[in-house]
Amino acid sequence: MIRKEERAQTIKELGGHPILADLEGNVDKAVDNMEAIIFAAGPGPKTGPDKTTAVDKNGAIKLVDAAKKKGIERFVMLSSVGSDNPEQAQEEMRHYLEAKHDADEHLKASGLTYTIVRPFALTNEQAIGKIFADEKVADVASVLAQSVTEEKTFNKTFEIFSGTLPIKEALNNM
Repeated sequence: MIRKEERAQTIKELGGHPILADLEGNVDKAVDNMEAIIFAAGPGPKTGPDKTTAVDKNGAIKLVDAAKKKGIERFVMLSSVGSDNPEQAQEEMRHYLEAKHDADEHLKASGLTYTIVRPFALTNEQAIGKIFADEKVADVASVLAQSVTEEKTFNKTFEIFSGTLPIKEALNNM
């Protein structure tokens, strides 16, 4: 699902089938004919708390509810390290982590088969294909994609960091 038409060609070149929709609007049509959802949206670092609430919290919740309504049972959520205890975060991160926390909790309570992935950091650096995964790892996109079918991640929340294990092996060790 993309919000801006100009991103469609890039998605097609990567083998995807873009669907134009906006998390701040109605997303019901966007999830038609889906078997699984990976939520990896975010408003970007140049927006304020209102967009964080609109996308990271309300948009995620709206997509979880749409999945449930359409009978999509598998949902993988990109969250963040620290969202389990947002009240302990530094002030400038607290609102973001609270939004992620609320979305994570809504997903867990939804009855969907979920996976919540909490990376330590997001980067645009070249993927190395190796991570460290812990339930209590930087190739985030690969982890999200592989979590869709890796049953050992089902109904789990875990943190990811760059590491030494191939992604499939780290997820299989969960």
